[in-house]
Amino acid sequence: MYKRNRRLRTTKEIRDLVRENSLSSKDFIYPIFVVEGTNIKREIESMPGNYHFSIDRLEEIVKEIEKAKVRGIMIFGIPEEKDCCGSEAFAEDGIVQRAIRRIKELNRDLWIVTDVCLCEYTDHGHCGIIENEYVKNDETLEILAKVAVSHAKAGADMVAPSDMMDGRVRAIREALDDNHFENIGIMAYSAKYCSAFYGPFREAANSAPQFGDRKSYQMDPANSREAEREIENDIEEGADIIMVKPALSYLDIIKMAREKYNYPVAAYSVSGEYAMIKAGAKLGYIDEKKVALESLLSIKRAGADIIITYYALEASAWLKEE
Repeated sequence: MYKRNRRLRTTKEIRDLVRENSLSSKDFIYPIFVVEGTNIKREIESMPGNYHFSIDRLEEIVKEIEKAKVRGIMIFGIPEEKDCCGSEAFAEDGIVQRAIRRIKELNRDLWIVTDVCLCEYTDHGHCGIIENEYVKNDETLEILAKVAVSHAKAGADMVAPSDMMDGRVRAIREALDDNHFENIGIMAYSAKYCSAFYGPFREAANSAPQFGDRKSYQMDPANSREAEREIENDIEEGADIIMVKPALSYLDIIKMAREKYNYPVAAYSVSGEYAMIKAGAKLGYIDEKKVALESLLSIKRAGADIIITYYALEASAWLKEE
């Protein structure tokens, strides 16, 4: 008697019944980019299908998100003015703060996560305070804490520090608690690698460093055991959700995080991953829908509970068709 695994692949019905993983719009968080100005909906050249929105045009994208039944968004803001310490990042009337308030007016149930970092707000494009072309860790923590509190005051549901400074989760948790925001969660970019896949995002967010690179604070792509230390630190400091970024080249890290830590795991499928699929599809080399859904499914299969993806709206529509 032979073992025949193909018996469970013979029809769609049996394949559906024994399928181990599946995708849903409930798995996704959709990143949006908000800019100063009026009447702006401008496609991001390197990320076709994604746009810069001015605050007065946010209603359009909120309606699309509602239609897709995506539950959460992540807001990135691009200010008009930048300085050495990113002071616009924690301004009461900053671009993200105003965007939060407007989106909450449009849909109070939409879960808003905000990126807490300084690279979009500093004139040097790095994620913290610079001294002799080196990012100062502890001085940066004070500003990151201010940013997180300002987002909470504006109405954010969760903050997501992406800077990779040591101790930033503790600094933010303490600041939120001290300001009576005990219920505001932290989604920590715990294992954020210094990746070449971020290129299109840096155009979208106008956040490329003006000198050097981010290797002194983002993780070395060669390392996996280091990710365990980073995740453990963030959990000890008060993270509610741990994140791995990028996703596709770091599925092993997602799998490790799922198996080792009893915490929700998010994975950020970044701009370069998205752009490559879009470019390949445009050239006719691949089937966009099939490749995009397969890549997202691989992230889910690796162990991600939450997938931050620029494909959130399209993927949700495709899944409804199946």
